[in-house]
Formats: sequence, C-alpha cells, structure tokens
Amino acid sequence: MKVKFIINPNAGTGKQIGIEEIISKHFNFKYEIIHTKAKGDAFKIINNIINDNDDGTNIIIAIGGDGTVNECLRALIGKDIALGVIPCGSGNGFAYHIGMNKNIKNSIIQLNNCVIKNIDCFHLNNIPFVNVAGIGFDAHIANLFNNNKKRGFLSYIRIILKELSYNANNYKIKYNKNKEKVKAYFIAFANTSQYGNNARISPEAKIDDKLLDVVIVKEFPKWEIPLFIFRMLTGTLHFSNYIRIIRTQKIQINNNENNSIHVDGEPYIITEPITVKLYNKRLKIFTPYVKE
Repeated sequence: MKVKFIINPNAGTGKQIGIEEIISKHFNFKYEIIHTKAKGDAFKIINNIINDNDDGTNIIIAIGGDGTVNECLRALIGKDIALGVIPCGSGNGFAYHIGMNKNIKNSIIQLNNCVIKNIDCFHLNNIPFVNVAGIGFDAHIANLFNNNKKRGFLSYIRIILKELSYNANNYKIKYNKNKEKVKAYFIAFANTSQYGNNARISPEAKIDDKLLDVVIVKEFPKWEIPLFIFRMLTGTLHFSNYIRIIRTQKIQINNNENNSIHVDGEPYIITEPITVKLYNKRLKIFTPYVKE
C-alpha cells in the first residue's frame, strides 16, 4: 500500500500543526506528505498523481476539513485511488460520519486498519459533493462563515445567532414525477448524516444507498431554535414536525428569491435553476471497518 497525505495547513483551527511527527510514529505503511499552499492545490496535486501512471499510489489521505475533502474527491470520482481523511477542519462532517476519531493521534492509528469501500457522490449543477450541500439559510451562513477570520464551531454558532432574522423562501421542487411548492428556511441535500461536530441534519442518511436525503426545513417559530439545535446534536431532528425528508436520486428546484448555495460548506452564487443528482460513477474511500 502506498499512501500520500495531503495537508491543508490553513484548515480549521490548526489541529494539523505537528501532525507529521504523529504520522511518523503511528502510521505503519509507506507514505509521502504533500502540503497545499492555496485553494485548489489538492485537486491539482491529485491530478498530477493520477497522470503519473508509474506512481503506484493507492490511497490519498486528506488532512483538513470538508472543503479539503471536496477538493480531493473532485479528482478521485471514478478513479481507483481511495480517499481517506484525518479530521482537521471546523466541522469534519464527512470524517465523523464514516467513523474517524476526533483525536488526531487516534485517527491516524485507525488508518492502519481501514478498508476500501465504494460510496455515492452527488452534484449540484455539476459541482460535486460527498457530504452535504444546501440552499437558503445554511448557504447564507456558509457564505458568512467562509469570510469570517475566526474558525471553529463556536464561531459558526455565533454567526447563526446573529442571523436569526433570516426569512423563509419559496421554492418549486420537482422529483420522481412530483411537482410541489414549498416554503422553507433552507433545503439541505444530505449524502451523509451531518454538517460536522455531530450536528446531524439527516440522522438516517447513508452514503452507499444511491439515494439523496433532501431535508426540507419548514418555516417555524424562532423560539423553537434551541430545540432545533438540540435535536440536531442528539440525532433526533428527523422527528421534528418542521422537518420533511425526501429520498431520491434527483431533484430540481426553482427559486427566484435567493441564488446562494453551499457545497460541502463551500459557498457559491448561481444564476440558473438547481439540479441535484447522483453521479453515475462512485468514489472509493478508505474508511474504518464496520461489521455489517
């Protein structure tokens, strides 16, 4: 097994500082470490590895957050190289969903006994994602958080609390031959169960069922927000009367009120209607073994 670690030195709150020494002490296979210097570097690095036919790399380990994972998966969808992750971002939704340990040392030790499996990927208007994408309030928050100098979960919560005056939007949705109009604070497209920090937007989502969990968060009274957050953190959000989950391989959405989206936490502005659908190629991941 030949492994390359790709380290994003700017991810999250700096958990990756000094990680090279931890890897050298606790990782049991042949490896190489590469540091990114700017956004987009991980994608370029992996493309160069793929184009080098004699390189022999089997596994890429992303050391960063969901943004770093997203950069890596764009180059790896449909390829024979598997993607692993050490959680060093602000949220780490993908890493925690697949069972990676929050402790850096323990997560590196985990890698010695991981297995390769195939999982689903989706794309929103041809922008790939493996964790969660969304429109509405969570896209608005993703944009503000991306431009905020302070990282981490508490900073994310502070931004949310400052933006509680956000109003619900009207959406036209089309899926499985159904057409509907909905009013929602946001609509999340979940391949995994959580945004990160164990805040689970769709607790029963699975990454290998070839289905997208479309989570429609209906308009609800502001005083319910503490309960909403509690439900996210306890994995009970799907029991809320204000939550509706549609499982489908494809959904189309029209919205004339807001054009902000996020894909694995990375914000974008789009001008056309939204289409989210399953990739016809799958992603290989290097994941902790879970007995079926």
